[in-house]
Amino acid sequence: MKLVRYGNPGKEKPGLIDAEGKLRDLSRVIKDIGPEQLGDAALARLRKAKVATLPLVRGKPRMGCPVSGIGKFIAIGLNYSDHAAESGMPIPKEPVVFTKAISCIQGPNDPVMLPKGSVKGDWEVELGVVIGTRARYVSQKDALNFVAGYCTINDVSEREFQLERGSQWDKGKGCDTFGPIGPWLVTRDEIENPQKLAMWLDLNGQRMQTGNTKTMIFSVAKIVSHLSQFMTLMPGDVITTGTPPGVGLGMKPPLYLKKGDVMTLGIEGLGEQRQLVVPFTR
Repeated sequence: MKLVRYGNPGKEKPGLIDAEGKLRDLSRVIKDIGPEQLGDAALARLRKAKVATLPLVRGKPRMGCPVSGIGKFIAIGLNYSDHAAESGMPIPKEPVVFTKAISCIQGPNDPVMLPKGSVKGDWEVELGVVIGTRARYVSQKDALNFVAGYCTINDVSEREFQLERGSQWDKGKGCDTFGPIGPWLVTRDEIENPQKLAMWLDLNGQRMQTGNTKTMIFSVAKIVSHLSQFMTLMPGDVITTGTPPGVGLGMKPPLYLKKGDVMTLGIEGLGEQRQLVVPFTR
């Protein structure tokens, strides 16, 4: 299933993209798409809904983040060897873990706002993983069974805040609007292998990133298992799993975001995003 949340910020309704690509309203079936709706049993009940009888949604409403009630937004850094090289950093021996503030989460096509004092805004197309079942000390073999589904994420970053303002990456990763998620949450039964997904990002119509999840250093299963050794992963938690090469930091000379830029990005089977870059506003 391709699950969505649509409507004005803070007033999103649950929806579903049908086989013809049309948006249908799920609000008569479930109240939202959040932690309570992400477990295997809940998703199995939802699959029994008669899609053809669900109301069609007219027009092109705003798409919100496809998951509500996200408790943790966890990120993995330097998870593609060629991205580590372009960043001038060694290939990690185990996953590099940091967090993105949940206050940065927004819809896939909402504007990205450069924070006050920003001079090195950057882009990162990434595969997002949404946890469906409480995971604590899970094995790599079983890890994917704890996943509800997958989504597209732009791990927007401010490199000066991230790399030149101390050792805490979080400062350059959790600024307001730096977490576009969606447009869809695609349930794991529709993604046969999360390690075979093509991904791309364009800046102002020019291709910057072309990659594939098959070149991850640490697979989705490894990441979920690894994180579960250090924290309990809860339904609705989101993990963003790293980016392929082609970020602005790695350009020669570096290229950073500015007012009026447009980022478009997507992952095979998981939908596309589009963000206009805007200046800081209170």
